Amino acid sequence: GVLVTGGEDRKINMWAVGKAHALLSLSGHQSAVESVMFDRSEESVLAGAAGGTVKTWDLEQAKVVRTFTGHRANCLSLDYHPFGQFFASGSLDTNFKVWDLRQKVCIHTYKGHHRGITQVKFSPDGKWIVSGDQEGLLRIWDLTAGKLLHEFKHHTNAITKVRFHPNEYFLASSSLDRTVKFWDLDTFSIVETAGPEATGVRAIEFNATGEAMLSATQDCLKVWTWEPVILHDYVDVQWSKLRDMCLRDDKLMGVT
Repeated sequence: GVLVTGGEDRKINMWAVGKAHALLSLSGHQSAVESVMFDRSEESVLAGAAGGTVKTWDLEQAKVVRTFTGHRANCLSLDYHPFGQFFASGSLDTNFKVWDLRQKVCIHTYKGHHRGITQVKFSPDGKWIVSGDQEGLLRIWDLTAGKLLHEFKHHTNAITKVRFHPNEYFLASSSLDRTVKFWDLDTFSIVETAGPEATGVRAIEFNATGEAMLSATQDCLKVWTWEPVILHDYVDVQWSKLRDMCLRDDKLMGVT
């Protein structure tokens, strides 16, 4: 497997899992690269920078295909739409944008958050998008109508991750308020809260079947189910300043 990382050195690096040296290093951003994401074919990479720009990179040619400008502050979160040539970008300028990769334009700018946006995520059916910000506010938006459906105000600190359940109208969110919260999207209500942990929850992931959730803090990895919330297992990891976590083919990777 391969993974892609950004960093304060303004470079994008692609790595083979288990190898110490980068397979490919891409330079061209003028500020720190704060969010990166493969497209579904793994032929190109989206990268968001501290200056607010987003670039698409062709990995085979190792060059920038397009630069998207419009954000006025750090671009902390990116997500590809599950169908079609669109992506979303969330920024500390308090807005998130949806872009058309083919037309190379911003389709819509979503406003309404009062603090910087830390997370954006499309629903698996591609109809909704959720945004989370620095004060813990979550907002669910209808993409077709371009309107706000609901907002959740239960978190009390920055949102670190949002994840839709793979099979149900169900959402999970993690926060620096040291909790993970589970939300029913049929009724727009909170279902359960896991925690509080000793430190902020940095990342969450549903497993492939949606039967369990993994949550990560700076020193611990836990496995949960919900309704009711049950902690099934935990591992002391000591990975210090965790920045991200991914789960693929029953393999877990943390980036610190």
